[in-house]
Amino acid sequence: MQKRWNIVEASEHKIASLQQSLNINNTLCKILVQRGIDDFEKAKKYFRPSLEHLHSPWLMKDMDKAVTRIIQAFDNNEKILVYGDYDVDGTTSVACMFSFLQKIHNNINFYIPHRYREGYGVSKAGIDFAAENNFSLIISLDCGIKSVDLVAYAKTLNIDFIICDHHLPDEILPNAVAILNAKQKDCPYPYKELCGCGVGFKLMQAIAEKLNLDNNTYLEYIDLVATAIAADIVPITEENRVLVYFGLKKINENPNTGIKALMKLAAVQKSITVNNLVFIVAPRINAAGRMDDAKKAVQLFIETDEQKAVEYAELLHIDNNDRREADTTITEEALSMIEANTHFLERKTTVVYNENWHKGVVGIVASRLIETYYRPTIVLTKSGDVIAGSARSVAGFNLYEAVHACRKYLTAYGGHFAAAGLSLLPEQLNNFSNAFEEIVSNTITPNLLIPEIVIDAEIDFAEINFSFYNILTQMEPFGPENMRPVFIAKKVIDTGFSKVVKEQHLKLSVKQKNIHFSGIGFNMANKFSLLEHKQPLDIVFTIDINEWNGEKSLQLKLIDIKLSEA
Repeated sequence: MQKRWNIVEASEHKIASLQQSLNINNTLCKILVQRGIDDFEKAKKYFRPSLEHLHSPWLMKDMDKAVTRIIQAFDNNEKILVYGDYDVDGTTSVACMFSFLQKIHNNINFYIPHRYREGYGVSKAGIDFAAENNFSLIISLDCGIKSVDLVAYAKTLNIDFIICDHHLPDEILPNAVAILNAKQKDCPYPYKELCGCGVGFKLMQAIAEKLNLDNNTYLEYIDLVATAIAADIVPITEENRVLVYFGLKKINENPNTGIKALMKLAAVQKSITVNNLVFIVAPRINAAGRMDDAKKAVQLFIETDEQKAVEYAELLHIDNNDRREADTTITEEALSMIEANTHFLERKTTVVYNENWHKGVVGIVASRLIETYYRPTIVLTKSGDVIAGSARSVAGFNLYEAVHACRKYLTAYGGHFAAAGLSLLPEQLNNFSNAFEEIVSNTITPNLLIPEIVIDAEIDFAEINFSFYNILTQMEPFGPENMRPVFIAKKVIDTGFSKVVKEQHLKLSVKQKNIHFSGIGFNMANKFSLLEHKQPLDIVFTIDINEWNGEKSLQLKLIDIKLSEA
């Protein structure tokens, strides 16, 4: 698939000023300036994260009200229900808050809605459960900000709500005792990008301060907070970066029993990174909610017995295997459906439907289809009397607005810029599909249908050494808005030793001004023909370390390759 290369620019003046302050490589200074690190003090905070950089929880609107109501519940021995969504952010939030409060208060339980019976967020069934079991306070995590009617319903049953959420609030807010959400217009909290678990963490921090508890009473959950941040694709900047930095430190030194069990089953032996959390821990947690019941994910994270934790982890492992099998099968069926019909290939959208597909994996399948056909994609299946599914966008295109424009054909929809969920009556499928195609065709610009590779900087091979790489590693943890730096080297020459390995990967051997580097391009065997021209090449890559027989060397992890322009 053709890709467009976008080399990011930065102020030359700021780069020069920062290099004078830090006395490090100019290319590194350019990357730092692009990320808003443009003076010595910012660089010091960036390269030396400290728990002292965390903001006071009392800066968050309604924090005093939330803490006062919770302490009142302690004093009156009220029953508290910790309620959260079924994804990674929701289940880790519930595990943290439940474990933390349980050490202070006995009358406590947790609730995770069932994905298919109750749907996303606060449910009537959850509130009825609270009423039937005499809970008078619900603390909702990673959900609740849009539950105006349900919070009002709870009020009629004498159940109070404290909402900890990070999703964008509507104009009308629920009538809760307290709403903790830094995205509220009048909330003075300085960092707006906490995930749901992060907001819950700030509440735990405030309760600990109010009750004069040791900092470790809430910091012991920082590894779960890091897991939520990594999985929820929120920016790893400022406060989130501090939380992930120290969360990874705890995972590698003294992890939560549940995380330890998952890593053991996945046979992860090296130092745990954000990538491990995103690609090993997160899919297993999400699989519980996709394939069965997410309560077992909470049970895994609140379990202190290592053997029992392994048993819960094995259940998640089985769910994840089932999920993988389902999404592989459905992806193959969907691709066959597209390839067999030229009508699909001519469109700027993909809308596919099969009544037998598993509802829990249609969002994953939509993302997989975009890897082959790069365009806004919707995958639908039968759900009771309606058709329901998930939509995924391409970078830069507002998918939610396109779905919203077709709302007259839908029974329900919701989502954000990059992803959405929707349902419709079977008789409206063709109308919706055609309307969605028309809206996207009329609004998407041609360049958005070509995947973009964002390149941080051009680099010469002469700059790449262990000193350079060591500073790169200090920029970790990497993630959204602090991604692993991507470089371009121009006019490199194949040494003649490049080859295809295992029929699908490209083993690269190139030189630039007599400096040689090897590299690997996974699933890039189709690019080998470019090397056979024996002409100068431009390559896009990240820098990695290769260990072989106890020897360490730097290698290039190839992203894309083109013939150099004359």
